[in-house]
Amino acid sequence: EFRLDLVGVAALLSRAMHYDSIAAVRDLLSFIDRSPTSFHAVLSCVSFLEELGFTALSERGHWELSAGDRRYVTRNDGSIVALVIGSESSVDAGFRVIGAHTDSPHPKVKPNGSLVKQGYRQLAVETYGGMLLSTWLDRDLSLAGRVVLENPAEPGGLRSVFVDLRRPLLRIPNLAIHLDRDVNSKGLVVNQQQHLPPVLGLSLGDPTDYRHLENLLSEHIKLEYGYGVEPAEILDWDLSLYDTQKATLAGDRDVFIQAARLDNLASCHAALSALSDSLREHATRAGTRMICFWDHEECGSRSMQGAMGPFIRQVIERIVDVLTPGDRQAFHRAIASSFLVSADMAHALHPNYFDRHEAGHQPKMGAGPVIKTNNNQSYASDGVSSARFAALCKAEGFEAQRYVVRSDLPCGSTIGPITSALLGIRSVDVGNPMLSMHSAREMAGTADHAKMIAVMRRFFGQDEVTRA
Repeated sequence: EFRLDLVGVAALLSRAMHYDSIAAVRDLLSFIDRSPTSFHAVLSCVSFLEELGFTALSERGHWELSAGDRRYVTRNDGSIVALVIGSESSVDAGFRVIGAHTDSPHPKVKPNGSLVKQGYRQLAVETYGGMLLSTWLDRDLSLAGRVVLENPAEPGGLRSVFVDLRRPLLRIPNLAIHLDRDVNSKGLVVNQQQHLPPVLGLSLGDPTDYRHLENLLSEHIKLEYGYGVEPAEILDWDLSLYDTQKATLAGDRDVFIQAARLDNLASCHAALSALSDSLREHATRAGTRMICFWDHEECGSRSMQGAMGPFIRQVIERIVDVLTPGDRQAFHRAIASSFLVSADMAHALHPNYFDRHEAGHQPKMGAGPVIKTNNNQSYASDGVSSARFAALCKAEGFEAQRYVVRSDLPCGSTIGPITSALLGIRSVDVGNPMLSMHSAREMAGTADHAKMIAVMRRFFGQDEVTRA
């Protein structure tokens, strides 16, 4: 009877853990749906952080910081750093950093976006990042991003508004098989210039057709913000197409997540959740906890708010300068005591293309986080940093999975090696396994998300992570 009671207790604990996992994933689904662009992802992060008591820092302002402070700073609306100042000097205790990125591959609208062709209103678009082009065809698409307007309160000034039209508005229609009989045998070839412009409406010969995008945005801003904006006041934009289908749980017993932008909003959400959990468990910690989510990773990180830019270095330098004034060696000593977990999604073994994986490195959905290694430094992981992350996984009750790309295939990269080279910080590249990476709609394992949160939470709870 005692044995049966233990079995019953174990079953109850297992179910409780499953429900906690599902709760975390449902919050992820909501986070993704609220974040159709990198700008909206940062807005979602700001809302999350402010509920935890974080307050904003201005890059133009003078920073005052002390132990226990919860602060965040954004750059160009698409990147964000949040930090919890540690109780000990950053020179001795260092920084615990989790990095990820806010952007995903998608079509972006060109500067002269209104396009009229063969009786249709369309948008002129270009590809952003390494898109799986065919997955964007025949989907109910909408439009979101940032619109730049004149600022009437400041002559020559600008103001930005964030828009999300939310409704099915656009479509990139496939060509009927009757007009391309070989498509199933020879494959679909999508020409980015010719085949990707989405259909928006019908042209009726109205002269305003050639400013139909400006007219659409003007009407939306009036409805959304309650003030009039004339089409001529719209100076420029950073606008993206996105799939309106909601993120969801799927599969037998809800074992899968199916959503847009899992790469890499799932990693952003895991880091935010881990930071929140660590604050409940450890309101103060010796080291400074930090998350940094960059824009522009999918196109190489070469921008003022990308990982190749100076954003994180400038933030850390300012923190060290405030907390250790006058010590010219303080920044370098702090970095030597710091550690970066670069979190980006990983390639799960595909049942229909299993030969595309290296035989000894085949990550599986449901088995937890993956350590990504490339000896040519496309990933920042090395023996020491990988061992440290593997130890965190083991402490949470599971073994870390490993991924190495086949030797005859090129390897992708992420923000890990860029940031490690920029700062000189020890780093490990990790991610949860997924399928359909860079598709308009991606797929991951439900159980993996809670495991990544748990490992990140344990990382934030450590006081010593750097000594080999």
